[in-house]
Amino acid sequence: MNADVTSTLTSLAKPHINDSFAIHFAPLSLTDIYAQADDPSNGAVVVMSGTVRNQTDGKAVICLEYQAYEPMALQVFYQIAADIRQKWSDVNRIVIYHRIGRLQIGEISVLVAVGCPHRAEAFAACQYAIDRLKHQAPIWKKEHWQDGSSTWVSIGACEQSGEDC
Repeated sequence: MNADVTSTLTSLAKPHINDSFAIHFAPLSLTDIYAQADDPSNGAVVVMSGTVRNQTDGKAVICLEYQAYEPMALQVFYQIAADIRQKWSDVNRIVIYHRIGRLQIGEISVLVAVGCPHRAEAFAACQYAIDRLKHQAPIWKKEHWQDGSSTWVSIGACEQSGEDC
């Protein structure tokens, strides 16, 4: 990204007091993320959990490794939340956490949770968040294949190619 885009992202969004965002080495907890998205005025909390699967396009995967440019990734998360709050003004809480480091099959790589008074808005906002994260966040994954080879991929490149990475 060029300096103009970076400064624009930095100046656009600040985290809302009820929201939570993080890039973590440690395993992510569904229970913790749900609790952060919960609020007495919610009628729904929608959680999207992305996990490491054992294959991509029929090729056996043994593990994934994630890296992120954390300061910019967090700014992207903040901007996603700001956009959600403009589109769905009833949203109470937004939580976006992504893992970095080496993850084994079945481990959670990303959690997105949205708390809202109504389920339709919660579902729509949660889907919007994960879709934007996949397109915009400076996060890369390295797929380690069973044959011993590996490949780095921007998670945004997966979405642009039509793959669900």
